[in-house]
Amino acid sequence: MFTGIVEELGEVTAVENLGDAARFRLRGPVVTQGAQHGDSIAVNGVCLTVVEHEGDEFTADVMAETLKRSSLGVLTAGSRVNLERPTAVGARLGGHIVQGHVDGTGTVLERTPSEHWEIVRISLPGDLARYVVEKGSITVDGISLTVVDAAADHFTVSLIPTTLALTTLGLKQPGDPVNLEVDVVAKYVERLLGDRAQGAGK
Repeated sequence: MFTGIVEELGEVTAVENLGDAARFRLRGPVVTQGAQHGDSIAVNGVCLTVVEHEGDEFTADVMAETLKRSSLGVLTAGSRVNLERPTAVGARLGGHIVQGHVDGTGTVLERTPSEHWEIVRISLPGDLARYVVEKGSITVDGISLTVVDAAADHFTVSLIPTTLALTTLGLKQPGDPVNLEVDVVAKYVERLLGDRAQGAGK
């Protein structure tokens, strides 16, 4: 489990095409401290497994399904990425519960800067709109954020200078894709209420 509090802005150093998969080599001095084969590291919000670790770099294999359903497929050598290790049991939950399972992708539509923050508008797939509510939580490229406004096809988030400086959202421009993970609690509530309604109808 992750919390959506990005630990560092890492970098893709190499991408190897494996046909039905890809092997990524990524640099992250913070997240590689003590890393071992089989450990999990979230890359732009996608939970990946460490295959190899050497120095401040690690490799991870990404299946074709993940490349198709996330924005990892557009990454190339030199791309910057958000990195986070799983939260330790008993640690503070600084963001919200994040699984590292991307529900879909959105596109940065608009950036509106102001003196002390920036409003970013992001497109929202129709099948995810019911899980996104004003003042609720959403994960964008692995970053735990609070929804400012929510509509049927888009939502906005407000970014403070720290987020702009230390995550990929400071670099994303209109037209760029981002990974989205909605609040898992909303999905469980929907399922439970749906099962209850079906039971009542029997």
